[in-house]
Amino acid sequence: MSNTETLNLPNQLGSAILCMPNNAQPKAGVIVVHEWWGLNDYAKGRAEALADLGYAAIAVDMYGHGKTATDPEEAEHMMNAAFAEPEKLDARFQEAKNLLVQHGNVTGHSIYAIGYCFGGAVVLNQARSGTELAGVASFHGLLETDSPAQAGSVNTKVLVTTGGADPMNGPDIVAGFVKEMQNAGAEYHLTSFPNVEHGFTNPAATENGKKYGLPLSYDKHADVSSWNALLDFMR
Repeated sequence: MSNTETLNLPNQLGSAILCMPNNAQPKAGVIVVHEWWGLNDYAKGRAEALADLGYAAIAVDMYGHGKTATDPEEAEHMMNAAFAEPEKLDARFQEAKNLLVQHGNVTGHSIYAIGYCFGGAVVLNQARSGTELAGVASFHGLLETDSPAQAGSVNTKVLVTTGGADPMNGPDIVAGFVKEMQNAGAEYHLTSFPNVEHGFTNPAATENGKKYGLPLSYDKHADVSSWNALLDFMR
């Protein structure tokens, strides 16, 4: 079991959940960024799972107001509002990184960032902008961007796992992302799981997909495989 503590980000930027391994020096630090639903139990559970494996993990509220969405329309509104203020996203991310150093007993060069859906786009944008991290990993994250990485701008290794049947990351978008990483000279690895839809790591995705008529579904194989890929990536 891990130790969990709620921390406030400075300058009224929101809050974060810090999960620490018991009685051990953390292997490394991990910033966990939530799906478009907000910082819910799923994102917190991923941070706790990492702490149980010996990592200092911090799940940060990238919306800044502590609310979670109850339907896709609300989730999309909150996500778009967050993307409209990239300076606040950057500030929240940096403060989460600082808190890991201050409270997580890790050094700055041993911090990873992982994200799901909206969170995948957040961590990939950090890589694109040159943030120095040990690595970033995107799970069914949004790959398309209006601000692609420039040559030499990516200072971290990149792991991407996506669903082959995810319309939010269609073949053209995936191909464009691969070209972007190649042009940037980035060290990256991308896995596309055939016939797998968006949200494949979240057990609630299938129910939400049926409820709202969205191409969301959980896939156990893709979930386990992508998680193991993350652990190998961080080793």
